[in-house]
Amino acid sequence: MKVVIDTNIIISAILKNRTPEQVILFIAEQNESEWLVSSDILTEYKAVIHRPKFKLPPDIIEKWLMLFDLRTVHIDVEIELDFPRDQKDAKFLACAIAESANFLITGDKDFTEAQKILDTIIISIRDFNRLVIPTQSQR
Repeated sequence: MKVVIDTNIIISAILKNRTPEQVILFIAEQNESEWLVSSDILTEYKAVIHRPKFKLPPDIIEKWLMLFDLRTVHIDVEIELDFPRDQKDAKFLACAIAESANFLITGDKDFTEAQKILDTIIISIRDFNRLVIPTQSQR
């Protein structure tokens, strides 16, 4: 299973714990799962968790940086994608397209209209937890 995770899910996992963190850790720990990131996505993850407004303690930042380094699959994305709804989100779509990801997990409604341009299932964290994790856990 190939998964791309939007930055808003990372922040939810760090700040709120519970379901977002459980889902990310589930994906990271499964041998059958690949958490796909491009260099642009990884740069955004790292920049966002360092934002002063989140006031994250150094140990939490370090924990997540280590998770990014050890549990993500880095891919080269050579697709230039125009996503007028929000061009900052194009990197997630391009990553999903480049590796034929099964899922793009996001809380951003801007991605809804992107569903027509890719085969990847765009899904919320709750729906992924409800629909995907039980079937993967039974393997």
